[in-house]
Amino acid sequence: MNNPVRTLRMLAFVLLACVPTHAAEAKTERPPNVILIMADDVSWECFGCYGAQDYSTPNIDALAAKGVRFSNCYSTPICTPSRVKLMTGKYNFRNYTHFGYLDPKEKTFAQMMQSAGYKTAVAGKWQLNGLYHGAAGHDDNTRPIKAGFDEYCLWQLTAAMGGKQGGERFWSPPLEQNGKFLTKQDNHEQYGPDIMSDFLCDFIKRNQDQPFFVYYPTVLVHNPFVPTPDTIGDSPQTHDANKAPKNANAQKANFVAMVNYLDKIVGKLVKQVDSAGQLDNTLFLFTADNGTNRSITSRWNGQTIRGGKGGTKDMGTHVPLVAYWKGHTPAGAVLDDLVDFTDFYATLAEAAGVKLGSEDPVDGRSFLPQLQGKTGNPRDWVLCHYQPYWGKFPSSQYVRNETYKLYRDGSFYRVPTDLLETNDLSAESLDSQATVAKNELGRVLQSAPPAPPEKGGPNASRRPIHPDWKNIVDPND
Repeated sequence: MNNPVRTLRMLAFVLLACVPTHAAEAKTERPPNVILIMADDVSWECFGCYGAQDYSTPNIDALAAKGVRFSNCYSTPICTPSRVKLMTGKYNFRNYTHFGYLDPKEKTFAQMMQSAGYKTAVAGKWQLNGLYHGAAGHDDNTRPIKAGFDEYCLWQLTAAMGGKQGGERFWSPPLEQNGKFLTKQDNHEQYGPDIMSDFLCDFIKRNQDQPFFVYYPTVLVHNPFVPTPDTIGDSPQTHDANKAPKNANAQKANFVAMVNYLDKIVGKLVKQVDSAGQLDNTLFLFTADNGTNRSITSRWNGQTIRGGKGGTKDMGTHVPLVAYWKGHTPAGAVLDDLVDFTDFYATLAEAAGVKLGSEDPVDGRSFLPQLQGKTGNPRDWVLCHYQPYWGKFPSSQYVRNETYKLYRDGSFYRVPTDLLETNDLSAESLDSQATVAKNELGRVLQSAPPAPPEKGGPNASRRPIHPDWKNIVDPND
């Protein structure tokens, strides 16, 4: 005799089995992995895909050929403000107070990615604990963990350049890795960029079955300009190998080798992702923190470009941005869309499926749609609020679009034809296009907070910030 309860259960099972599974699949679809590589002190004139003539960068060029190359990505002129801006998605007028320091109260893109279920890692140059001014917690080796990274392998975390434990980043470097201090002796005759990139390759291999976010702020190609494993030959690979030659030509030769080795490491990471079976589901982003060292000149598109690190001209603030996501990025696309360093946070959030809330920044716009061949919502301008708090570089504030650049002091330039900004158009009769641009850029400056104080060296007494300043990118949001 049939059991009516059992019959009903079997019928329910059959009906459930026939329900389409698309909804369930949509919920479990894995978001893309993200690998964000940021080079140190090297800009657009040093990469083949941008027209460089002195360097060999086939791996970065291949990413550009298969993906998207942006013509108008802008950072700040030196490392810390760029890194703080990138990691928090905020303009520097909101949260940048000291060179070499990220306020640990700030929410980072790593914390945001963690909240979306990503495993996170950082390797390379940290220099954000406040070592230079003895900030509270500057000796806290858990700071990267608190900033949202599950794992780390870093230079200048709790040890500065000098002192018993400090030292350079290249040959036999002192590094800190997941709570352990690796001394110069521990890393004897090893090359720092190899240690760091090997660490990331291992992280990718171990976490290939779940979404991962890799942030790689490289130590290449910051000075000192020294040989790489491909050029050092039989010379000793001790910590003393970090001393740069005095001859300018020899330094340039080392710089070229370092750029080429950076490219080699990019290829190494791509190969590791491919070996892990994740190439179809990984977004690669390659950029740089600021312009090239001022001692370096390079041939670019038939002209000589001198590095502009520290200054607000194009050579100090215009940086490369190459993006590749197999099957998603339109191959070989070159986009003139403006990208500000505040935009990376919003882009990562959209890639991870995170809806930004009240605790997230308002200064950026996602450029993920452009990486998928869509129009997106490109910004009309980028802002640079620059107070270095380092060296003798002057403070500055300007806003620009693809063509024109307006400083707070009223000087106005047509940058593509005036890279050195020698022809101030502010006193000239302007055509209609320039007039419209100047007026629009002027309105942005009027909506921004005051320009930073003129005196802003390491010992600056005034360090104003405006954390609650209104949204100037999308005022109606």
